[in-house]
Amino acid sequence: MDATTGHGRGRNDPCHCGSGKKYKSCCLGKDEAAERAARAKAVDAATAATAEAAPTAAARPPRHNTYQPWKNKATNTQPFQRMSVPRKVGGS
Repeated sequence: MDATTGHGRGRNDPCHCGSGKKYKSCCLGKDEAAERAARAKAVDAATAATAEAAPTAAARPPRHNTYQPWKNKATNTQPFQRMSVPRKVGGS
């Protein structure tokens, strides 16, 4: 539970800056933004390191065209067309 990472500090606890406000009203947003920036920087560094270490992957060849006529039409593709049954109206 390190004071710099924010673990162990609740949202409703007094703020660590000494303002007397609740932590969620005072410094929570700033601390979360700083943590997000640190995580993004670490991810960028890790991505750059793996990109330099790994060889470039070969591009895949294009997929072959298959004849699939059912994908071209938007009509009912079922062997039997569905019938819409009218709703029952009236008493019991």
